Amino acid sequence: MHLRRLIGAATLGVFTLSTTAMAETWRFGLEEIEGSVQHRYAEQFEKRIEERSNGDIDVQLLPYGKWGSSYSALYDAIQGGAIQIGFASGALGGTVPESQLLNLNYIMPADQWRTAQALNSDTFLKSDAWQNAFRQRGLVPLAELAEGYQVWTANKAIRTPSDMENLGIRVMDNTLLRATYRAYGASPTSIAYGELYSALQQGQAEGNIQPVFAHQEMAFYEVQDYMIFADQSQFVATVIGNSDWYDSLSDEQRTMVDEVTKSLVKEGHDIQTRFNKERLDIIRDKSDIEIIELTQKERQAFEKMAKPVRKTFVKEVGAGGEASMKALLKAIKETK
Repeated sequence: MHLRRLIGAATLGVFTLSTTAMAETWRFGLEEIEGSVQHRYAEQFEKRIEERSNGDIDVQLLPYGKWGSSYSALYDAIQGGAIQIGFASGALGGTVPESQLLNLNYIMPADQWRTAQALNSDTFLKSDAWQNAFRQRGLVPLAELAEGYQVWTANKAIRTPSDMENLGIRVMDNTLLRATYRAYGASPTSIAYGELYSALQQGQAEGNIQPVFAHQEMAFYEVQDYMIFADQSQFVATVIGNSDWYDSLSDEQRTMVDEVTKSLVKEGHDIQTRFNKERLDIIRDKSDIEIIELTQKERQAFEKMAKPVRKTFVKEVGAGGEASMKALLKAIKETK
């Protein structure tokens, strides 16, 4: 019987280890807390890997706070091999600039299941451009998890770009996101996830962008008056691995990882769909926050302002970014 590795500290560097000589431990770092979409997905990954390996592999889940609080610390740990696998989203742009592609507004299909399929298709995920973007930084993209539409919250109603003028809205530390919200007329700012509630409460930020489940589980809705559905982008987290670790796996283990992540595409979609619906119901029941759903005409005004940011992305990231975007658009077109 093998024992799980126990986390002996909230930051990297101090782990109390307890396994048998036969068990191999894979640490899986999450950007989100226990009970989140990422956590539920990772639990299924853990279960399937451990079952398929007959217990020879022990997957240790490290939710937000167990490895530190700065996303860059998580990415650095994966690059360095201290953590083998992890989730990476908007803040990864500082490490893998091409990954900012997934933050472009109004590029994904409106159908969220179609988005999940396109992102995990060989046309995109296995494309040379996408793989090389990560491998140049000692990483490998293993899967994409679309976690639901990003929803705006603010202390005033937002229906037009003029309503967003000078709004101090919190975005992840990502140059493309800042460019996007500047295009809308806002004043984007980056604040650590764990500090965001107090920042909203104290007025250091006037607006926020999160999937519904994150607004609920972090209670951001308690300190905001409006929740705005603009369908501008879906929150996408990439499951990344340390490239040296991944390449050192046996052929059987790599096949196992690939097959497990493929088997989780539909389950990941179902998890986020259920979570976001349930969490929106909780928000409605526990608050008087006003929910606004933009009309097609209102969304088009934002979409028109967001499209030029694609050129900004290509200009700043270069040929690899452009090739990755073409691969994504091709995958979307192929996915029905």
